[in-house]
Amino acid sequence: MDNFLLRELKGVPRTRIYRLIRRGEVRVNKKRAKPETRLTAGDKVRIPPLFLPDSPELPKPSPGLAGLLEQSILHEDDNLLVLNKPPGLAVHQGTGIRLGLIEAIRQIRPNWRDAELAHRLDRDTSGVLIVCKNSRTLRNIQGQFKEKRIKKRYHALVRGRWPDTVSEIKAPLTRVLAESGERFVRVDPAGKPSTTRFAILEQFASATLMEATPLTGRTHQIRVHCQQAGHPILGDSKYGVPAREEEGKPETEATAKYLCLHAAELQFQLPGADSLFQVSAPWDKSFAAQVSRFRKNLSNSD
Repeated sequence: MDNFLLRELKGVPRTRIYRLIRRGEVRVNKKRAKPETRLTAGDKVRIPPLFLPDSPELPKPSPGLAGLLEQSILHEDDNLLVLNKPPGLAVHQGTGIRLGLIEAIRQIRPNWRDAELAHRLDRDTSGVLIVCKNSRTLRNIQGQFKEKRIKKRYHALVRGRWPDTVSEIKAPLTRVLAESGERFVRVDPAGKPSTTRFAILEQFASATLMEATPLTGRTHQIRVHCQQAGHPILGDSKYGVPAREEEGKPETEATAKYLCLHAAELQFQLPGADSLFQVSAPWDKSFAAQVSRFRKNLSNSD
């Protein structure tokens, strides 16, 4: 429901949409809806009248942003784009964000003007992102996500030395909506089943480079499961170590500028193809710099 309203009510602030849902003003087939309510063909969605001031004209992407997105293309064909999303760039506009990745993409090239996000990455998460050029491809890719046929692999730089004995975390998750409209996720026995597999890629003195494979697709799943394991992702302002606890920490444990979570690889089926298509994204400069710093500190301590 939340994704549907965000797409259909373009220009309406995200906080306004969540407030409508929280107050029970959005109904599906005459019943109150929740943000996670699933919609199917034929459902009747009722929303209250919305009166908004004239929306300002969408800003044009700067030459720098346009060039960055052009350089981020990992694959393009007639149906879709696969990008290596930079960290710090929201995938769509929202509160305080007038221009997201998808709004910029639609303005860069004429054949991208109908582009839609097939899925989302958090603002500070980098890596593989699929953008569809037409509704037919969008339905195809989203169907693959829903049926769990798309394989995802992430790299995460976490705090501390991850124990060899922890290779899988099963912790049910539930979404919590703050009064501000910001969403949080927490472990809750009554939540939805959630499973992430983990593998250690590299150990450092005070951090670990991990591979994370989510078997379910819950919001913020990897971030919360790392927190649950006692090894939050570096740079995670929502689920990591509070800034006040960082004071006095040595250089090797300093908070990263961006969330150190990277969507490293996706495997999915291109429309009309029989075999799996695999696409990988190299680390962005900030993630690579963090790993390099920990490697250097480890080398200096040897």
